[in-house]
Amino acid sequence: MLATLSDYRDAVALDEPFRPLGAPAPAEQLDGLTTLALRMLCDDPWVGRFDVPRTPFERRRLLRAVLTIREPAPLDPELVAVLDAVLGGERLRRPLVSAETLPAPVALWRGDITLLMADAVVNAANDALLGCFQPMHACVDNAVHRIAGPRLRADCRAIMALQGTAEPTGTAKITRGYHLPAPFVLHTVGPIVAGPLLPAHVSALADSYRACLDLAAEVPRIRSIAFCGISTGIFGFPKREAARVAVGTVRDWLAARPGCVDRVVFVVFGGEDETIYRELL
Repeated sequence: MLATLSDYRDAVALDEPFRPLGAPAPAEQLDGLTTLALRMLCDDPWVGRFDVPRTPFERRRLLRAVLTIREPAPLDPELVAVLDAVLGGERLRRPLVSAETLPAPVALWRGDITLLMADAVVNAANDALLGCFQPMHACVDNAVHRIAGPRLRADCRAIMALQGTAEPTGTAKITRGYHLPAPFVLHTVGPIVAGPLLPAHVSALADSYRACLDLAAEVPRIRSIAFCGISTGIFGFPKREAARVAVGTVRDWLAARPGCVDRVVFVVFGGEDETIYRELL
């Protein structure tokens, strides 16, 4: 049975502000804390032993990889505090952009969605909803979990445990954003297009956009939403057709529910996507 927000809202403490256990680390402490986190993770039964690299870049890269492959099991609070210090310190040094500087009610922005200060960002998830377990994989799912930190995967596991089944295509779930600049993440599973584009694919993609908007409307704090290009990566949905569905669905939803959301941002990463959206908008 599909879990609704009321089924898991308390389980993921959705309405509680995120309070990290460790304060953001100053720049000169980041590498030392990264090394400490790696040494602590060496004793984690879910990870196993590994050699800590020699250079700061390699150490940070390894920490990212280890957290990507680690199952969503509980973490020692001391390790969580160290990770909070590292992730919080890195956030302070990232070039964040406020969604409030973009046009309303619909805007286009080219960049990294994990840098956008919107109330909620949309993550293109798989049906397990636990993130991408492939280190350094260039998907938005990996990027969102990497910046948010391991609590995000733990919340997704809690939701999926309550639901008891894989997340269906065209639906959505919501969690807090943790170390992301967005306080919330909307996770949706878009359709997979392995052959010709069919009407069922188009309908399912529109369902994903509507599901995210409908769910966001249940959380009063969400007034701005940033969408990634759902299903246009490894899921194979043609970019131009996907953009047409995205723009049309969002415009129809906003027209039917005036005042529910102040701003929707379509986030693109490449020049081709930007050109397509500019034509449509």
